[in-house]
Amino acid sequence: MKFLKQSIIVFLLPFFGFAQYAEDEWEERDNWMDTAFIFEKAGVTQGSYVADIGCHEGYLSVRLANTVGARGRVYAVDVVAHRLETLKENLKTRNLQNVNVILGDYEDPKLPKNELDVVIIMDAYHEMTNYMKILSHVNMALKPGGTIVIVEKLKSHVKGKSRDEQTNAHSLGTKYVKEELHKGGFKVTYKNNDVGHWENDENKIIWMLVAKKE
Repeated sequence: MKFLKQSIIVFLLPFFGFAQYAEDEWEERDNWMDTAFIFEKAGVTQGSYVADIGCHEGYLSVRLANTVGARGRVYAVDVVAHRLETLKENLKTRNLQNVNVILGDYEDPKLPKNELDVVIIMDAYHEMTNYMKILSHVNMALKPGGTIVIVEKLKSHVKGKSRDEQTNAHSLGTKYVKEELHKGGFKVTYKNNDVGHWENDENKIIWMLVAKKE
């Protein structure tokens, strides 16, 4: 999955997820992913302008759209065109009209400048090869004091390993991401190393970081 090779704001990109991304798997994913908790910690509310990078077919984007309501807006970003076409159909069947669908590239999510309240990158940051450039674009897209949220999974067998070893396993720990957020002009305000288990697998711990644009 890279933004990467493979909106309130969810930056949440290649994005080659094979788990719980297709619409027919969303209900099952709701059993192990607490999106309401993530949105609360991210500060996503009615009227928020949010981005979802690596949106796939819209699991997170649809839930964001319902949360931000008619006064809010979601920017759903992916680098794979056919996923976005499926997303458009998913939005149409749900009559959701507050989502901007964006075909990004591997180094630029092509978001509007200084407009977003929140950016969520879920299970995609570990695929980004030029992550500092992506963070720079996110910084420019956020309003002053805006929030970036990164949600990832750390697999047990690569815990404590090098960054390359972790990302090669489609995984990543908070240690590296915290340092990168600081370099990218963000201040971490919340960390949770156990937000559940990806696909109910105890060897895949979900974590999240919340950081503010400085």
